[in-house]
Amino acid sequence: MEPTERKQVEYQTLASDIVNFGKNNFIEIARKKAIAGGTENEFITVARGFYLPDGTKRYKNSVTIPNLEDVRKFVSEKTVTV
Repeated sequence: MEPTERKQVEYQTLASDIVNFGKNNFIEIARKKAIAGGTENEFITVARGFYLPDGTKRYKNSVTIPNLEDVRKFVSEKTVTV
């Protein structure tokens, strides 16, 4: 049995918005695309992070949301009502 080859995944950021809060923190919402082996998959990430003294962004936590209309609508509605 031959070892399975792992396909390299390339990530592209299609769009992103950042809101700063507190002294040194931010939340970033981005639409991204993963490309591997000729297939593409779009998704949305919500990430929390902070800035280093030199201005570099560091990410602490993130969640990936499928780019499906019903899921986006659910997340959007619940963030306002919860």
